[in-house]
Amino acid sequence: MADGQMMLLADGVLVIHFCIAAYLVLGLPLIWIGRCADWRSVRDPWFRYSHLGLMGFVFLESVVGRMCPLTVWEGALRRAAGQARTGRGESFVGHWMGKLLFCDFDETWFTAAYGVFFLALVVTLWLVPVRRRGP
Repeated sequence: MADGQMMLLADGVLVIHFCIAAYLVLGLPLIWIGRCADWRSVRDPWFRYSHLGLMGFVFLESVVGRMCPLTVWEGALRRAAGQARTGRGESFVGHWMGKLLFCDFDETWFTAAYGVFFLALVVTLWLVPVRRRGP
């Protein structure tokens, strides 16, 4: 596969990764806004359990010290394309989405933040329960 194709695939993985992160970050405020506005969709079991499960996965991989599989995959594709995470030859998408998604903080900080966020989701699941099917 050509370097350009590998870079395009890496950018695609990064876009997917960014969308998942946005889903996680924006989901909690949307649940609370939806609760106040009486939106039925914020009580949807598919939305709520996928949101909680995905955040649980992120928290667990952080606790055990594993890197996100999407980060690993993107890095492998970039290396195969002869491209570093930053520097010359980096694509527009790779540069800006990478800056938004990857922050240079200590791993302990991320683990604590993920834990607090996961706990907030569990409490929210209790305070704003999912919709049960009627008889």
